[in-house]
Amino acid sequence: MSNLHQAIQALIEKVEQSTTNQHRLSVNIDSLDEFGAIDWLEQQPIFPKFYWQSRDTREEVIALGSVRTFSELAPAYTVLAKDQRIWGGRSFDGNTDKNRRCLSSFFFLPQVELSRFDNQWSLSVNLNSEPHRVLSSLKKLKVECSSLSPIVANIATIKHFPEKAQWTELVDKVLLGIENLQFDKVVLARRSDIALEQPVSASQLLKASYQKNHHSFHFLLALSPSHAFVGSTPECLYQRIGRELHTEALAGTIGRGETAKQDMELANWLSKDSKNLNENQFVVDDIIERLKPLTQSMDTEMETRLVRLRKVQHLKRNIRCELKPMVRGVELLDALQPTAAVAGLPRKEAMEFIYENEPFARGWYAGSMGYVSHEKAEFCVAIRSALVLNNQLQLFAGAGIVPGSEAEKEWQEINKKMSTLLSLISENLPLNVAS
Repeated sequence: MSNLHQAIQALIEKVEQSTTNQHRLSVNIDSLDEFGAIDWLEQQPIFPKFYWQSRDTREEVIALGSVRTFSELAPAYTVLAKDQRIWGGRSFDGNTDKNRRCLSSFFFLPQVELSRFDNQWSLSVNLNSEPHRVLSSLKKLKVECSSLSPIVANIATIKHFPEKAQWTELVDKVLLGIENLQFDKVVLARRSDIALEQPVSASQLLKASYQKNHHSFHFLLALSPSHAFVGSTPECLYQRIGRELHTEALAGTIGRGETAKQDMELANWLSKDSKNLNENQFVVDDIIERLKPLTQSMDTEMETRLVRLRKVQHLKRNIRCELKPMVRGVELLDALQPTAAVAGLPRKEAMEFIYENEPFARGWYAGSMGYVSHEKAEFCVAIRSALVLNNQLQLFAGAGIVPGSEAEKEWQEINKKMSTLLSLISENLPLNVAS
């Protein structure tokens, strides 16, 4: 009998003997050697599903089934008991005139959580007066699982929204708006629809990215077997532990070099380029302004640091704050989302331009994914992401348009960002060719 099977049986016994005042039950798992969490996630028949791996890799969580779901975050705090977490995310433009099909938010208190912190695994359930439903889900869990097969898929067609000519027009329109003092920055995005000859599961894409794209959050939100949002993002929206808040400005991008010498030359150029430094400063200034009403003190890193990822390099500055008493996740999401790094500045004018001019709805892309609890909370910015719909992928990436931006260079930057996920399917794809 495997350690995981023993943990499930022990938890079933605990639930059967539970009392009405118990909200959360857990058992530690002695060892899960060679255990593939994403492989296990794929086998489970319970929805919704949520996968989370923190950027520092110390924490990994699979959340399954729902005790309660929430279309807004604020009511969740009324049902949260000690050590319970609400998982989910907030979309960029859901429930607006442009995107009525997408939810504005989806959060849930899961029935079952399989969690790892460092090397210690645990299995937990949230009861909240519904032990019979939780028992049913525990008994449905699949213990043994085979390893997910590597992605083997041929790309049939790619279509970009906007296509390149329209992209150039949009960049010129933003630059004219900046010249006319309508806004300081607008982040334009592109959606690329990839038709595959063979279906790829969201878990396959997630696992391939997990193995290749390091120094990133990895997440998956699946509301049904045929519809999942998945991503590997380097950007933290915020992390709260008690009243201490950490956030960051991640803006300013260049690709990776083909040699160590070229890589260093690109990094040095990025660290000194006024256009990218100004773009990063825009984001820093906006975060500081938005957090001021919620904080008692704030400390901002003076110099930008370099973040090197598999396909791109970014400029980053860290910001640390002490929050005022009783500030919760909903206030922080309202203040920080969407950041200037995914929308622009001023926020209202930039968002209006995006709504009116981008030829697609962003949905979950450029929103946020993560969790809240009474004790702590953490959200990542949902970039470097894809919507997986059977044999179709919708990939998303954006570029900040500021004074000095050039349409061709920004298009190539988007190609680099999008290759974070697309290169897991094909390394030799001419992204600038739409068919």
